[in-house]
Amino acid sequence: QVQLVVSGGGLVQAGGSLKLNCAASGRTISSSAMGWFRQAPGKERDFVAAISSSGSLTYYVDSLKGRFTISRDNAKNTVFLQMNSLKPEDTAVYYCAARRSSPPSYSPQSYDYWGQGTQVTVSS
Repeated sequence: QVQLVVSGGGLVQAGGSLKLNCAASGRTISSSAMGWFRQAPGKERDFVAAISSSGSLTYYVDSLKGRFTISRDNAKNTVFLQMNSLKPEDTAVYYCAARRSSPPSYSPQSYDYWGQGTQVTVSS
């Protein structure tokens, strides 16, 4: 069993940056693909980014490429999401997720463990 704790959200002005952290406990996530998703009020949970177990492969939703960066530190059992040039439309609850298997996935249904989510609010 893996527990994921997400931190780093908050209120930021448009154009600002935030870095989200996802700390895992219970077992190592070094063999797990990890993903970030977000959910705005009244909308479905959408894929943001994913990273392979080694960190060598990363995937992003096209609209966020160049602004968001996913990374991981397996020694610290932690995954990160650096968000730059934030826009009001990035406002959402951001979730971290882990798969039992290695290949990353765009689908929320493919992930086995979820963090509690952190609110990111971008003001205009």
